[in-house]
Amino acid sequence: MSHPLNDLTAAEAARRIARGQLTSEALVAASLERIAAREHEVQAWAFLDADLALKQARKLDREPPRSLLHGVPFGIKDVIDTADMPTEYNSPIYRGHQPKWDAACVAQLRQAGCVILGKTVTTEFANNHPSRTRNPHNLTHTPGGSSSGSAAAVADHMVPLALGTQTGGSTIRPAAFCGVVGYKPSFNTINRAGLKFVAESLDTIGILARTAEDAALGLQILSGRAAPDFTRPHIGTPRIGVCRTPRWQDADDPTHAAIERAASLFATAGARVDDFELPAGSNRLCDEHGKIMGYECARALSWEYRNHPDQISASLRPRLDEGWQLSREAYDAARALTRGCRRKLAARMCDYDFLLTPSAPGEAPDNLKTTGSSLFNRVWTLLGVPCVTLPCGAGPRGLPLGVQLVGSFDADVELLAWAHWAEQKMW
Repeated sequence: MSHPLNDLTAAEAARRIARGQLTSEALVAASLERIAAREHEVQAWAFLDADLALKQARKLDREPPRSLLHGVPFGIKDVIDTADMPTEYNSPIYRGHQPKWDAACVAQLRQAGCVILGKTVTTEFANNHPSRTRNPHNLTHTPGGSSSGSAAAVADHMVPLALGTQTGGSTIRPAAFCGVVGYKPSFNTINRAGLKFVAESLDTIGILARTAEDAALGLQILSGRAAPDFTRPHIGTPRIGVCRTPRWQDADDPTHAAIERAASLFATAGARVDDFELPAGSNRLCDEHGKIMGYECARALSWEYRNHPDQISASLRPRLDEGWQLSREAYDAARALTRGCRRKLAARMCDYDFLLTPSAPGEAPDNLKTTGSSLFNRVWTLLGVPCVTLPCGAGPRGLPLGVQLVGSFDADVELLAWAHWAEQKMW
C-alpha cells in the first residue's frame, strides 16, 4: 500500500518531481490536507493561505527543476520576514505587520524553486514565552521552543522541511521533543538578513527535517555548500567523543541510557568511541550564555521595550529588565571567556569527527506553560559549532528522545554526512 504523499521525505519528494512522477501541486495539496485535519489540535501555523501555496506549486510545475528541492514546501518560522505573508513575531505589537521584502533565506528558497507553504508559530520574539503550539505526540506536552511550530509541523507530517532559529536551544530542543531531525549550523552559515534578532552574536537560522539528507539539501540551497552524495555508503568510521558535559546529572536516566546505547551501537559499527571532557573554563559557559543573550536581547528589543512595554509578556519583560542592568564589562568578560573556549575546543576537536551529547534533559515536559530547558544546547550555541539532533527511541511516557551530534566549526557538511551514517546505525 502506498504511503500518503505528505509522509515523503523532502529528498524523495524532490526526486519524484524531477522524474515527472509527482507534481509540486499534489505534494502541497497533501500537506494542506494534513494541516486541515490536524491544525486545530497541534496549532503549528501562524499564517496559511492555501490558494497562494497552490499557486506557487502550479507555477513551479510548469518549469524545469531549479534545484534538488524544486517543488518541495517549506514552513518559515514567524520571526523571518516574508513579502507575501504577515510576519508578527508572535507579539501583539506586530499584529498585521507585513514586510515589503523576503528575508535572504526565504528569497534563496524561492530562487531554488521551493514553495513557501506558510509561517510557523514561534514563541514571542523567539524568546521564552510559550506559544499555543502543542506536541503532536501528546497534546498536553510542550513541543519545545522557540521554533515550536516548525518542529511540530515537520513531526506531524504537515510539511517536510521548515526553518527555525536558535539563540539558546530553539532548534535542537524542539526537534528532540518532537522526534525529528534538527540542524543548527555553524554560526552565520545561513544569511540572517531579514531575521528579527534576539541576540546578534548567537542567533542562527536552522533547519527542521525528517532526515539528515533533507537537512543537507536545505543547507546546500541556503549556503552553497554541496551536500554529500547520500547514494554512496560512507567510507570509513568516525572518531567520536562522548561528552556528558558538567550538567550530566541534570539529564534523566532514560537520556543517559539513550546516549550510552547510541555510543554502543556506534562502537559496534566500528567507530572509535572515547570519553570527551570540555576544555577548562567551559563549565562557566552556560551562565555566560545567559549574560550575553540577556545583554543583546534587551538592546535588540529596545524600541519595543521603550514604546510598547504593556504589550510585552509578563515572562519576557523581567528578562529585558535584567538585560538592561548588565554592565558592558560583564558582557565583554563573557565574550572573552567564550573566545578562549572556542580556541581550546577547536584544538581538541582535531582528534574527533563529532561529539555525542544529550539534546535535552529528557522527554518534552507535560506542561504547556514551559518550552523546556535549553541546558544541553546553550554552550554549543555560544561556541558557534554545528549541531544535529537525531531521534533515538522514546522515554517512559512514550515521547521521543534525541541524541545530539556536535561537529567542528564550519565542518557542517561533514557533520551531516556523519549524522546520516548515525541514522543508519540507530534506526
